[in-house]
Amino acid sequence: MSSVSQLAKGFREVLLDGLWIANTNFKDQLSDVTWEQAITRVGSLNTIAMLTFHIDYYIAGIIPVFEGGTLEIKDKYSFDLAPIESQEQWETLLNKLWSDSEKFAELLEKMPDSKLNETFVDEKYGTYQRNIDGMIEHAYYHLGQISLIKKLLTN
Repeated sequence: MSSVSQLAKGFREVLLDGLWIANTNFKDQLSDVTWEQAITRVGSLNTIAMLTFHIDYYIAGIIPVFEGGTLEIKDKYSFDLAPIESQEQWETLLNKLWSDSEKFAELLEKMPDSKLNETFVDEKYGTYQRNIDGMIEHAYYHLGQISLIKKLLTN
């Protein structure tokens, strides 16, 4: 299996369908969360909806780079979620995350292994490999937060 295939598999595992490292994934954790739960704040923690938006913001923001475009996202906007006021709006956000995640993984699978060592956009960001690894690690970090917030909301 090529390096990019392994990375795509690892990315899909944390977002869509894996159980290997965390014994869960975003799709599994978010499948039974209602919009009311998604927007409920526990103390000073981010909401589940905010964390979902945050992860998708970065996934969607890197897709244009994989397609040969530019990096337009800014960290300061990564939590700028519009208010969610219905189950339909929550499901729209979830469907965007699933769609963007699958597109990210598909573009990654099409990337030649040699691209992994190339500079990602600008030298200050490191290589494609570093950014893809970072995306997977970032997703696991927030998956853990979502899992804990979900437990706090149901207890």
